[in-house]
Amino acid sequence: MLKTAARLLKLLSLLQANRDRPGAELAELLGVTPRTVRRDVERLRELGYPVDAVQGTAGYRLGAGASLPPLLLDDEEAVAVAVGLRTAAGGSVTGIEETALRALTKLEQVLPPRLRYRVNAVQRATVRVGATGPAVSADTLMTIADACRRRERLRFDYSSPRRGNTLRSVEPHRLVNFERRWYLVAFDPERDDWRTFRVDRLVPRTPTGPRFAPRQPPHGDAATYVARTLSATAWPCQAVFTLHEPAEAVADRVWPGMGVVEAVDDRSCLLHLGAENPWALTWMITSVDADFTLVTGPPGLAEALRAHARRCLLAVPDSRTGSPSGEGQP
Repeated sequence: MLKTAARLLKLLSLLQANRDRPGAELAELLGVTPRTVRRDVERLRELGYPVDAVQGTAGYRLGAGASLPPLLLDDEEAVAVAVGLRTAAGGSVTGIEETALRALTKLEQVLPPRLRYRVNAVQRATVRVGATGPAVSADTLMTIADACRRRERLRFDYSSPRRGNTLRSVEPHRLVNFERRWYLVAFDPERDDWRTFRVDRLVPRTPTGPRFAPRQPPHGDAATYVARTLSATAWPCQAVFTLHEPAEAVADRVWPGMGVVEAVDDRSCLLHLGAENPWALTWMITSVDADFTLVTGPPGLAEALRAHARRCLLAVPDSRTGSPSGEGQP
């Protein structure tokens, strides 16, 4: 009996790892005959697992049933799910915190001690800093995601700090989770342009509108479009610098939301930055740790860079004279 149960668990694991499995392959992997595989499949069906026969291949597929049967997870999968549920319980999506905690409680009850220790170790070693950002409704996210999948126009009430409350009708493209906030990237037919909307500021209206043909968002994909929009165009002071290194060499030094790197050639790239004032742009560009040249910027940025350079020179004594390196320089 124990041998049969172990074989059933292994069969279930094989079906979960790959949707389509020929019966002969399963028999070889389990070390049994195809007839035994057929009997084991029937046992899984009796336990509630929807195992379908695949026509033409004499194989099997684990399908979706009316209810969720028990899942078989390996050690790494179980730890990943537990950590993900802990993160979701403290995340920015309202309505799933309690559900995530219930699921986590059930999972931790059946985790073996060695895995429960690993999950708890991650929890004890992790500290959440700051707020998670504005909370959004899980139902709102599902409504938007469904409209994106169906390629149906989405109507919603939108609250903007500058324009107040407006009714919008757009072609939704993607949801982007960026810097602890949720954004909808969509094409606005009324304005004949792409727009980014804060999900926490919109309330969907149902039903959705007519279907639309998909469009290609600016800059290649939705994530890049949101990064460029938020890091540069949304700020009052904007600047462009040439970095004298290739784009791939500096990409890791530009954190999300700071700026957008644009490749030029194999020796240089452009960095688009946005900030509240020229002084903020100064520390941002110098933090990249690359030689750079100012291309365009707001009034006062060039002087801010010169003042910063003088300050740095005065901070380091000349090794020959003991005097500040910048002493006597204009």
